[in-house]
Amino acid sequence: MDIILLKDIEKLGEKHDVVSVKPGFARNYLIPQGLAKAANKSNLKTLNHILQREEAKELEKLSDYKEIADSLDGKVLRIGAKSGAEGKIFGSVTALQISQAIKEQLGTDIPRKKISLVEEVKTLGTYQAEIAFHKEVKGNISFEVVSE
Repeated sequence: MDIILLKDIEKLGEKHDVVSVKPGFARNYLIPQGLAKAANKSNLKTLNHILQREEAKELEKLSDYKEIADSLDGKVLRIGAKSGAEGKIFGSVTALQISQAIKEQLGTDIPRKKISLVEEVKTLGTYQAEIAFHKEVKGNISFEVVSE
């Protein structure tokens, strides 16, 4: 039985994928849970309209993401951390702290889930973080960990 997924389901597919599953799995679990709907002509036509709208929205967002990535390029954030005598900090710097620093220092709101650290930050110094705005748009930002 062919169905249209309404949410991402691990080991089955992503949202708006048309997949083939056993009829019992679709009727007894996926459809009643609101995770999928039958892939008939009217639902497929609706899916095509939804995909076209989402694609247009993504193209608009893509230019915005590129502008934000360009504005972050070359900027250096300062993040304060408590440290010992040898320059080791207590704990480590996380993506959440970087997200908050971007919001406070640059005025741009970036979710922490889009930020990934290249290496663990356990000492004072300068580091890089990668920001994945979109599959096609990625940016880097430098941050300096200083003693409070």
